[in-house]
Amino acid sequence: MKIVVKPVGYVVLVAFCLAQPRPASAYMKFGVPAADRVVTLKWARTPVPYYVSEGSSVAGVSLSDFEGAVARAFAKWQAVSTAAVSYRFVGLTAAHPGEDDGLSTLGFESHPEQDGVLASTSYLVDSVTGALIESDIFFNTAFAWSVAPNGEAGRYDLESIAQHETGHFGGLGHSALGETELTPGGYRVISAEAIMFPIAFSAGSVAGRTLKADDIAGISDIYPGAGFAREGSLSGRVTKNGNPVFGAHIVAFDPATRALVGGFTLTDKGEFSIGGLSPGPKVVRVEPLDDADLDSFFGATQAVDVDFRVLLFGRLVVVPAGGDSGQVELPVVAK
Repeated sequence: MKIVVKPVGYVVLVAFCLAQPRPASAYMKFGVPAADRVVTLKWARTPVPYYVSEGSSVAGVSLSDFEGAVARAFAKWQAVSTAAVSYRFVGLTAAHPGEDDGLSTLGFESHPEQDGVLASTSYLVDSVTGALIESDIFFNTAFAWSVAPNGEAGRYDLESIAQHETGHFGGLGHSALGETELTPGGYRVISAEAIMFPIAFSAGSVAGRTLKADDIAGISDIYPGAGFAREGSLSGRVTKNGNPVFGAHIVAFDPATRALVGGFTLTDKGEFSIGGLSPGPKVVRVEPLDDADLDSFFGATQAVDVDFRVLLFGRLVVVPAGGDSGQVELPVVAK
């Protein structure tokens, strides 16, 4: 028996993912039903094969350009030293993204009706084991694209968007580590400390090609490699007036490296667990997602609490090598 799961991983205005109903590590994982439980979405075996749709070329991007851009994006995830995941380009196919045929296919598709969608990732999942069977990515030809090394004004950088979408392909959800400002045309990204931030940099930017600490922690947590055993975690819960807070965003800042890794409270007890952290002291901050599109992170029926003030925890929290910080209680107050 199979089920089709289609969370959208686009990165222009908003993006949607399935929320994980248990503590997440470092980022928002995808949780999928499998038999009588919920499991983390991931590939059971690597290298993961993928195909490129043979019609994948647009003005300014040839088929070989497309192949090269997505290959570089996959290679960066594969190169993470603390993760054990790899990808393999099988070849061209006449299939198109979105066809539930068992082939993981990437390619350009025309979706002018989705005017805020640069690209989208969909999944076919085994409903018994929860393992990924297929993942497809389409890149919307309604937008102008480029593979220029330094970007091209007025065109979106294919490699940057592919970097985000191939993160979804591996099972990563969205990160809230970014800042935006409202413009007449929508939101503009000012800065982002994660490739998996759900809003894209402006056309012409190539800033989305480089993985950040949050991305590395996330992919390593799903597919832990040999070096991941030395990484630590920070766990605890967020409460308001003694009651648990669901949907709070927790950020761990490393003063030595200036790396940021984030997580969310995703249980009815207000619990969180941020994995993939380098050992040492961390500054901990709790904030509401009151300036974000909640649909980018949570399901429409989930009651996310955004009515509390930002909290900067009063002491450094030490993350041990290969261990956990122990339960950290983070009490917030209403606005």
